[in-house]
Amino acid sequence: MYLSLWPGKPYPLGANWDGKGTNFALFSENATAVELCLFDKEGRETRLSLGEVSNFTWHGYVPSIGPGQRYGFRVHGPFAPHEGHRFNPNKLLIDPYACAIDGDIGFGEEIFGYRWDDPKDDLGFSELNNAHLIPKSVVVDKSFDWEGDQLLQIPWHETIIYETHVKGFTKLHQEIPAKLRGTYAGLAHPAAISHLQSLGVTAVELMPIHHFLSHPGHLVNKGMRNYWGYDSICYLAPYSGYSASGCLGQQLKEFKQMVKRLHQAGIEVILDVVYNHTGEGNHLGPTISLRGIDNASYYRLVDGDLRYYMDFTGCGNSLNVRHPQVLKLIMDSLRYWVLECHIDGFRFDLASALARELYAVDRLAAFFDIIHQDPVLADVKLIAEPWDVGEGGYQVGEFPLLWSEWNGKYRDTVRDFWRGEDSRLAEFAYRFTGSSDLYELNGRSPSASINFITAHDGFTLNDLVSYNEKHNIANGEDNRDGESHNRSWNCGAEGETDDLAIEKLRKKQRRNFLVTLLLSQGIPMILMGDEMGRTQGGNNNPYCQDNEISWLDWELQEENENLLDFTRQLIDFRRRHPVFKRRKWFQGRAIRGREVTDISWYNPDGGKMTEEQWNSGFAKAIGIYLNGEGIGSPGPRGERIIDESFLILFNAHYEMLDFLLSCELQEWEWLTIVDTTKPRFVQRGKRYIKDKPIEVEARSIIILKRLGRVGQEYDDE
Repeated sequence: MYLSLWPGKPYPLGANWDGKGTNFALFSENATAVELCLFDKEGRETRLSLGEVSNFTWHGYVPSIGPGQRYGFRVHGPFAPHEGHRFNPNKLLIDPYACAIDGDIGFGEEIFGYRWDDPKDDLGFSELNNAHLIPKSVVVDKSFDWEGDQLLQIPWHETIIYETHVKGFTKLHQEIPAKLRGTYAGLAHPAAISHLQSLGVTAVELMPIHHFLSHPGHLVNKGMRNYWGYDSICYLAPYSGYSASGCLGQQLKEFKQMVKRLHQAGIEVILDVVYNHTGEGNHLGPTISLRGIDNASYYRLVDGDLRYYMDFTGCGNSLNVRHPQVLKLIMDSLRYWVLECHIDGFRFDLASALARELYAVDRLAAFFDIIHQDPVLADVKLIAEPWDVGEGGYQVGEFPLLWSEWNGKYRDTVRDFWRGEDSRLAEFAYRFTGSSDLYELNGRSPSASINFITAHDGFTLNDLVSYNEKHNIANGEDNRDGESHNRSWNCGAEGETDDLAIEKLRKKQRRNFLVTLLLSQGIPMILMGDEMGRTQGGNNNPYCQDNEISWLDWELQEENENLLDFTRQLIDFRRRHPVFKRRKWFQGRAIRGREVTDISWYNPDGGKMTEEQWNSGFAKAIGIYLNGEGIGSPGPRGERIIDESFLILFNAHYEMLDFLLSCELQEWEWLTIVDTTKPRFVQRGKRYIKDKPIEVEARSIIILKRLGRVGQEYDDE
């Protein structure tokens, strides 16, 4: 077919339809020629040479081309791996700025830029055409009726995050129509949203939805696929495999509809984004997009041997965030998801890799400078996974202002506390109160700490109390993959058991973890299905398990009804009590001249904690008094916030302990409202007064609410 090609414009990058035609623009600093490849419904290819180049951007405008048109690029240039160049015009390439892609990438030797005579030798030039294995980029109509929808901007201290997977969350949900299960439309279905609302979470954090390499070679050979999605190929396109529409480019509208429905339910949407590497892997990986567009610009290559890639991620490559165009791609992507798709925030996978200007992690890297200056991103939630696999990559507590962090130290400390590992109570106290030792000195608030016990990477909550060892045989790597040091405890038997005493202890431990998480200062994050006892059978790395191992079994709602109700009550309890979600740090100062401060710490005999008790490794019990009159920071209209006061008694010891009220707390009566030995919140709690001992069973928590003064009439409802 004959098509006109006009000069067009170098900006914006990608394919942009103006109602009459489409402008195409692609950045490549080292290319010698670029061909735009258009495909008709039968798959026939028409190539147009983009002769216009402005500031290394190749561009052209094609009249009459509009939404639904499938396309790709072929980029010419030197194939010289030792010089960092891997151009190969035999390879159709995905547009890195595509807003929709029409399917999964197929696997075969054609997708590799080098000959497969020796799969370990990447120096031979491949002449095979890969077009039949590469999904086509799609021109889209970005218009959408948002019906007045805006970012929810729920305050950080009010936020409760639910980490979930678009497919895994709804794939087995019987109340959702079969054709919608496992899709964006499925997550937008009333049955899915109803669960999130009844749980009380305020945000879903979606595991990667950027279009990703779903069939990497090492998994294809095992009959598996990439389930987690941490192999991004295109940073502006929602993954087509999660779309129920099946129509070219319609996944974008379906995704937006999902966001709108969640917003209408009062739930924010946070995306887990992977800007540290791509699915093209190392020097032996396929040529799918950036490698063939301009390898030397987009990827971080080894100084002195440009054939190879710097790998701070363990995934084969690292994006070259030192290059202006790579920074631009990341920033354009982030702004696109906020402005075009109304995304409320981002969790950055292996974020330390983005901070590497040279080799070491630089806290003032250009990436963070640009984020700070961007008016679009300044008001959204920014969460770092503050580590990578490179030297010096563990950076918990080191990210700059505006950033919150997955607090790995919180996870490790709380796990150790409840499994009975010798550890300092001072460490536990820091984590429970928001980790001021990590965040206060650099000007951040308790909301800088994203507290979590479990996440997609590792055991579920049920498996954390059911397995001492990982059980990853199903992954096909002889159980070598996944973390070996899980800080877990199986409570006396490995895996499933008929021992009622062990099962009772496991249920109590799950409640202990949930109470600790939901009542800690900072931002709690719950893993999908932990509220109903989801198990992965001890698999702590099911990245390749797109099946029942990873999917949420909704029949667990009935089987673990008590756990689900307990979690709902606990989240509601946190929501109603500002003393558990302070905006500012505890000061430890006396309130209005009294001996009682905003927070106080007690040992079981009612005395104040001593230095020795704080730092001894064997102490396993502590009482924490939270004064509802000592919140300090005002409400949204400047009003003073006063809450009820609570005494939380933690006993991680293997025996029951008696706690005594301290002298300053004996002037009030106290009512038990939570006892983790019970399957639900206490309906008619015990009252305690003066020097009456409070029995706290082994490995349990009791929460006491302060009532009126001794001898005073009061309403305890």
